[in-house]
Amino acid sequence: MASQTLEFELNGPAQAVFGHREANLRLLADALSLEIGSRGNRVVLEGEERGVALAAQTLKQLYALAKDGYNVHGPDVVRAAEMIRRNPGIRIHDVFTDQVLHHAGVQITPKTLTQKAYIDAIRQDDLVFGLGPAGTGKSFLAVAMAVAALKRKEVKRIILTRPAVEAGENLGFLPGDLAEKVSPYLRPLYDAMQSMMDGQRFEQLVDKGIIEVAPLAFMRGRTLNDAFVILDEAQNTTRSQMKMFLTRIGFGSKTVVTGDLSQTDLPRGVQSGLGQAVRILEGLTSITMIHFDSEDVVRHPLVKRIIDAYDKDDAQMDPRAESTRR
Repeated sequence: MASQTLEFELNGPAQAVFGHREANLRLLADALSLEIGSRGNRVVLEGEERGVALAAQTLKQLYALAKDGYNVHGPDVVRAAEMIRRNPGIRIHDVFTDQVLHHAGVQITPKTLTQKAYIDAIRQDDLVFGLGPAGTGKSFLAVAMAVAALKRKEVKRIILTRPAVEAGENLGFLPGDLAEKVSPYLRPLYDAMQSMMDGQRFEQLVDKGIIEVAPLAFMRGRTLNDAFVILDEAQNTTRSQMKMFLTRIGFGSKTVVTGDLSQTDLPRGVQSGLGQAVRILEGLTSITMIHFDSEDVVRHPLVKRIIDAYDKDDAQMDPRAESTRR
């Protein structure tokens, strides 16, 4: 057993790190299997030596972050500890304060090391693949980067697309005209975009064609110059669809492809164009593959445990499943 006492100035930043009624300290204690309590301006850490050292480093860095004005939330505490565990030399300030977009008083920043690597890759390279499970921020951060690029006039338009393929459904059997048929497939992209700008402004940009949300089939025959293009749910593309899409890339464009190879909804026997593209293109200049895992999930903590459980079951059913998924 090890014990360590930390002293902080009893001020707003310290209270932000501790959380309301020490809620953040309890989250950290549960995550690291420690006993953590505060007495005035002191925090007492007790438990296994490595866990105590990790908790101390986490609290010190979070306190410095809070002093710089960052609003520490409960999940940030656990994520910070995980980042420091995986990379002891990291400065979490550089991750949490890397602002992607600011809208309506809300700052969008990376929350994990992989998310940080992802946005850095989007800034640097012409084509980026974001690969991994749901809830890791692949699509949301890509949309945020697109909106930021449009605001800075780095691109002239944003194009959001995804294949109109879902489990057990077919467009021909859905009611309504084409726009009504594809709307359910594109709704997540609409929702992400509308959360990052005023609704009226969004509608104006859509009407002007500056923002386009369309099914993948609409990309055929086009050259996408000066655009930020996002292909979402790319695991549901076929080889020919993926090749068609990737050969639309034009001058002055930025392209992000996101998908989860463990969630393919293609008919049995049809290989995912995303998996083939990863195999064919990995290692080429100006193309980056970013692999997310359950540690990058920024939804409810239960989502991470669900993903881990399914991954374990997949591996037991087929030892090649993990390598195939990645």
